[in-house]
Amino acid sequence: MDKKDTIIVLLPVEEGYRRQMEEALPGAAFIWTEGGIVPPEAWEKASAILGNPTLEQAARCPNLRWIQLGSAGTDGYCAPGALPEPVALTNATGCYGHAISEYMVGTTLMLMKKLHLYRDSQMAGRWQDAGAVMSVTSSRILVVGMGDIGGSYAQRMKLLGAHITGVTRTAHPKPDYADEAGTIGQLDGFLPQADVVALSLPGGEKTAKLMDRRRLGLMKRGALLLNVGRGSAIDTDALYDLLESGQLGGAALDVTDPEPLPEGHPLWKCPSAFITPHTSGGYHMRETYEAVMAVCIENLKAFAAGRPFTHQVDRETGYMRRG
Repeated sequence: MDKKDTIIVLLPVEEGYRRQMEEALPGAAFIWTEGGIVPPEAWEKASAILGNPTLEQAARCPNLRWIQLGSAGTDGYCAPGALPEPVALTNATGCYGHAISEYMVGTTLMLMKKLHLYRDSQMAGRWQDAGAVMSVTSSRILVVGMGDIGGSYAQRMKLLGAHITGVTRTAHPKPDYADEAGTIGQLDGFLPQADVVALSLPGGEKTAKLMDRRRLGLMKRGALLLNVGRGSAIDTDALYDLLESGQLGGAALDVTDPEPLPEGHPLWKCPSAFITPHTSGGYHMRETYEAVMAVCIENLKAFAAGRPFTHQVDRETGYMRRG
């Protein structure tokens, strides 16, 4: 490690973790970016960036050797030519599954039991029965995207008695907690059987409008849809139409397309839609923040020692390398 290495830190880092980072990479100049302000000369000197710079910011770093993302998603960074080939890219895969899967379990139960509708009735002062509800036990849940987040959700729902079908980009051995497994190419055959379809997918051309009007129409009448990956995976207008018609029983969306969902968009007023502002992950849970800090510190040690990083991203797939 060059003693003059400059590390730009775009993440919020508490004092205790700052000391640990400085100890992991002794002699380096850390630029702690309070309020997101980075001195212009720091970009030119930067050897590494902790956080998610814009591609324009990364392009201003001629000496850049490594980016440690604070996110599991790698949207944009893996596009051809987005980053110079010598720049190592690492992410925070594995840090968000706990928090986001618990959000998914909560919203699944809420939609199944129509608790969102009862909350609406409470706010309106109405004593009103919302009708029949669903049971988790023996329900069929289709999890599209079986990485850390989707896999964590599948495990939790399996413990509650659900039948789990997992869908992945390429074929993988079926995990013990899944009853069935398949690939995206088999999605059309799985959709009509599912009571719940849960999406935890990265962004990009391969997932854009994966759930278009045709595929949404393949879903069982009254089925529920969850999305915690990227809003671009769903045709928003088609989703609204199918919710309003009653073809779909409900949707829980932590991500939307466009995002933020514009003020006045009809989906805001759709009773069967539950929308949160991309908050299922982030640092809303202390354990998530601590996990991200641990990855950063471990990789700073690797950077100092010249050894391989953990959580290194495969630029061709956009996913963390395994093995």
